[in-house]
Amino acid sequence: MLTCDDYRLPRSLKSALEAWSKAPEGSRLVAGATDTLPWARQGRAGDIVGDVHVPLLVDVTEVSALDSYRLQDDGRIRLGANLVFQQFLEDENLARYLPHMPPCALWFADDQIRRQATIAGNIVNASPAADGIPPLVALNAEVEIASLHDQEVVHRNLPLVEFVTGPGRTQLQPGEIVTAVTCDTALGYGGAFEKVGHRRSLVISIVCTSCCLKPSQDHKVFDDVRLALGGVGPVPMRLDDVETFLRGQTISPQVIAAASEIPLDRVASRTRREYRRDVIRGFVDRSIRDALARCGISLPPTHRPA
Repeated sequence: MLTCDDYRLPRSLKSALEAWSKAPEGSRLVAGATDTLPWARQGRAGDIVGDVHVPLLVDVTEVSALDSYRLQDDGRIRLGANLVFQQFLEDENLARYLPHMPPCALWFADDQIRRQATIAGNIVNASPAADGIPPLVALNAEVEIASLHDQEVVHRNLPLVEFVTGPGRTQLQPGEIVTAVTCDTALGYGGAFEKVGHRRSLVISIVCTSCCLKPSQDHKVFDDVRLALGGVGPVPMRLDDVETFLRGQTISPQVIAAASEIPLDRVASRTRREYRRDVIRGFVDRSIRDALARCGISLPPTHRPA
């Protein structure tokens, strides 16, 4: 059970920042709040597992400035911090710009949690198994952060790959709130997301792979490829070397098989190393094929030596 001395429900970003900047140590900022009770029950709130008391809960669900999304003049897309994962399944326009996010959302938790869990919450939680981070890393995401300075709202931006520094750790400073995530768009790309699990939801990632790609107009060559991994180390990672290898290459099972061997040494400190290596090989191969299939390109299976 989680209890608090005080609960605030601000309706503007400035009032949210005012409340949060003055919050006593041990306070909690929430939006979807889907991780709050697990956070308490697992002892992540401190040494005591079970009932947890915090001095203040600041709930930003009513801050309209954190809602929705918009295309920017520079061609990137700005996702409000309170955008929930269900929206990637329901908003066809959003899915066109970020085609790898609907399959990610399908794997994300269950229907009830998808309607509550926010994109910023998934990032700030900074779990190595966070499903929402690799797809954003693949599209050069930046985190927009707000704070108060001389009673004025100011913003700073950090690349997502720099913002998350380790399991449960970010560069968010006291009094700061994540207000949005901006990333490249992938209009005309095929998208895919793979994740270890025996069912489609409520699975904590052992490994997840996100892929966005665009073939040439004649469907013979990889024009652009974006790949990222999660669950294989302390932070999600971009597979830049695999992307570079594939760009300009002929689309074939042999090329995809060779590409899937490149990232195997990325498996770091988490358990079951050899299993994760096998999964990465299969997932990189399959995510590329699935993304190609969404572009109308079907390939014969890869035959690997036993």
